[in-house]
Amino acid sequence: MTELLPWVAELPLVDHHCHGVLTAELDRTAFEEALTEADTVSPLGTTLFDSLIGLAVRRWCAPVLDLPAHSPAEQYLARRAELGAAEVNRRFLRATGTADFLVDGGFLPEKLTGTPELAGLAQARAHDVVRLERVAEDVLRTGTTAAGFAGQFAETLAERAAGAVGFKSIAAYRVGLELSGERPSATEVADAAAAWLTRVEAGAPVRLADEVLHRFLIWTGIDLGLPVQFHVGYGDSDVDLHRCDPLLLTGLLRATRSAGVPILLLHNYPFHRNAAYLAQVFEHVFVDVGLATHNAGHRAPALIAETLELVPFGKFLFSTDAFGLAELYHLGTLLFRRGLSGFLRAGLDEDALSEADAVRIARLAGFENARRVYRLAAA
Repeated sequence: MTELLPWVAELPLVDHHCHGVLTAELDRTAFEEALTEADTVSPLGTTLFDSLIGLAVRRWCAPVLDLPAHSPAEQYLARRAELGAAEVNRRFLRATGTADFLVDGGFLPEKLTGTPELAGLAQARAHDVVRLERVAEDVLRTGTTAAGFAGQFAETLAERAAGAVGFKSIAAYRVGLELSGERPSATEVADAAAAWLTRVEAGAPVRLADEVLHRFLIWTGIDLGLPVQFHVGYGDSDVDLHRCDPLLLTGLLRATRSAGVPILLLHNYPFHRNAAYLAQVFEHVFVDVGLATHNAGHRAPALIAETLELVPFGKFLFSTDAFGLAELYHLGTLLFRRGLSGFLRAGLDEDALSEADAVRIARLAGFENARRVYRLAAA
């Protein structure tokens, strides 16, 4: 194994997109269901331990639990149960070397640790990222009228922005990313809100899925001046992946560039090269390859190198998009360090960059870009 470059191994990372961890004790089925974006463990006799992420857990997570590398899955899960969820969470979170966690708590908050609890487990700083759709759905539940929805949403979002560092849109999950660049009019928003209310009153779930309203949420967030994150690409089975190519956002990116608000494209796999192109040509666009990093296991360095083919180094950020399992924080961090180190070492070996260049690129990707974009104080 090639040793990490020292300045990569020691980076105080900013994980600019992640979620809370599960505090419940997990049996094998529950663990495997949380391991990837799959909905359930296959009933056809397969196991997620027979995948690159499963191999990565056995190789890189086992030693954190005082087991030999490559320990069998049964032994790993038994040791995990012996230590208990709280100790497992502490060990993995503190092993990451992360200085700041930017936490999207808008999905299943009742099952996961909140931002303060995550900070305590990790002994690090943690900051809130507000999910736009969650706020809109909360507003609808208050009994707002269609005419009053826009004003009430804007007011509520401003209140939540006061304690947050950014916003997030999950339009990709609901309507796809082919969003018009036009700011919707007040009449369009009221009409769309009325249609949504009608569906809910008829028994539909309070789940926003309207292109006009998603655009309204995004523009409202941009008006408040905080960075806006977009889920892009790879996700669970709710995503229609062909509608999650970031190139579909081109019209909206053109329309929002004059606002000077950073747009963060999250995950991006398998469209990470497309996202890198957008970050190159739009001054306000930034990218990561979180989520895919830990799922790709030892192939993660290839994804990182492919993304860095085009993206300016000041536009590439680190994230894990870890959700539920503390192992995913550890793997996302470790595999990012390995991939970044391998990319830089290859450049050094080919005399394509100097050591000073390599140190600067590592700092930009690891924490400086995120601190600049989200206006975070130094740790």
